[in-house]
Amino acid sequence: MKVLVFGNPEESAEYISQEILAAVRHKPNLVLGLATGSTPIAVYVRLIHAHQTQGVDFSGCITFNLDEYLDLPEGHERSYRYFMNQHFFSGVNVRPSNRHFPPSQGKDLARQCLDYENKIQEVGGIDMQVLGIGSNGHIGFNEPTSSLASRTRIKTLAEKTLRDNSRFYRPGEVQPQMASTAGIGTILEAGKILLQAFGLKKADAVHAAVEGPVSAFWPGSALQLHPQVTLCLDADSASKLSLRDYYKRVRENDERRLKE
Repeated sequence: MKVLVFGNPEESAEYISQEILAAVRHKPNLVLGLATGSTPIAVYVRLIHAHQTQGVDFSGCITFNLDEYLDLPEGHERSYRYFMNQHFFSGVNVRPSNRHFPPSQGKDLARQCLDYENKIQEVGGIDMQVLGIGSNGHIGFNEPTSSLASRTRIKTLAEKTLRDNSRFYRPGEVQPQMASTAGIGTILEAGKILLQAFGLKKADAVHAAVEGPVSAFWPGSALQLHPQVTLCLDADSASKLSLRDYYKRVRENDERRLKE
């Protein structure tokens, strides 16, 4: 794992956006795994800016989102399809036919989940996966005790996840209790993984992911099994890492080499 501690989330977003842009320039048909939530928004803002001001072309890119709530219509303002349209797709030229989400409606969701896995394989797998991590260590909606070999499937959300996400819902608004999600095994097959985490509430999850044992009780710890993972943190999320000062120096030395 490559662990980088940044001065603030904006610096992290700049780093990750540059990684993605370099990959798109190198491979115009890049397959991107995308995440939702407040954490990656600053990355998407930078990708949109690069498209609109530098002409970076996303028309050949193929995207697969990590998860989606069950039974929310596509245009529902709490759906992740709506989120991605608002924060990314409306500002770049990814073709609608190249945008994929885990199934969330209709009959035989288990078969639809298998179809989603097959679509990923048909395009050669995900080249670069953008990730966040929940305060309980979940990646995607793979809650604690999820199998480390799990594939795309339907999950009931943990109580802690529901509490953390309740801030997005107005009083009296119904909050979805279930979601479809790419599995931990699915995530681990991505070519490269870029994970962001900010704030003290993520410190335990980050510590477990980086320095704890690999355990289904902390799903993010499975990332230790992947050969190309970069964690982009701030001082608060890195505060429980025993080597946090070392990780900060690694980032500073990388930046110095780039300038030279």
